[in-house]
Amino acid sequence: MRNLRLIPRLDVKMDWLIKGVQMEGWRKVGDPAEFAKAYADAGADELLFMDVVASLYERNSLHDIVRKVASVVFVPMTVGGGIRTVDDVSAMLACGADKVALNTAATHNPNLITEVANRFGAQATVVSIEAIRAKGSWLAMTDNGRNHTGLDVIKWAKEAESRGAGELIVTSIDCEGLGRGYDLDLIRRVTEQVNIPVVSGGGLGNTSHLVDLINKTQASAVSIAQALHWEKLDMSELRNTLMANDCFVRRLA
Repeated sequence: MRNLRLIPRLDVKMDWLIKGVQMEGWRKVGDPAEFAKAYADAGADELLFMDVVASLYERNSLHDIVRKVASVVFVPMTVGGGIRTVDDVSAMLACGADKVALNTAATHNPNLITEVANRFGAQATVVSIEAIRAKGSWLAMTDNGRNHTGLDVIKWAKEAESRGAGELIVTSIDCEGLGRGYDLDLIRRVTEQVNIPVVSGGGLGNTSHLVDLINKTQASAVSIAQALHWEKLDMSELRNTLMANDCFVRRLA
């Protein structure tokens, strides 16, 4: 039986849960802590928090939110955005995060991945990759799709693994927020080239998209944002879809 984790993604700007399309045009949704608890209670396997302006302001402002959520939910939490140093990682883990997601800082200093993995373990070291299609391949972006790195996504994914990452979050900018399905080619290519779990992000709009991901890729997890936040889908529908497709679903208390 396959284990495909359901991970609500909560993009946060100045204490607000927000959502955009292709990482632009952000709209306020609500209180991120309230949404996080509701998703966890409804059966989410993990939670993913991203501070979407952290790199712009060179800091992560999620410490209070993570601390608050950690006191009331009991599923693993990954936190990203503005994580630049080993000390930043230590501070976020101390607030209750289980993993940290590195993106911009890792592209500038790939050895940061190794430093974090050596100190905190591969299980706490996640590399987030924002991918955009370019001439038959994909390029890695940073700062919520604003800046080009010049890195080929497949090569970068392999390097991240070799440097100690224990998991990858791969988000298709082309599909993000549109609700038209995941970039299956992207996820298939990445999962074929690495041996660590890959979280697929960007594009879930209905349960058929989840079925496609199950049947056509080796993704280990999915991140879901717009479809949940705007109530196009709920956790029960997603869990039922997993069960109907021979995937493990954790029991609710």
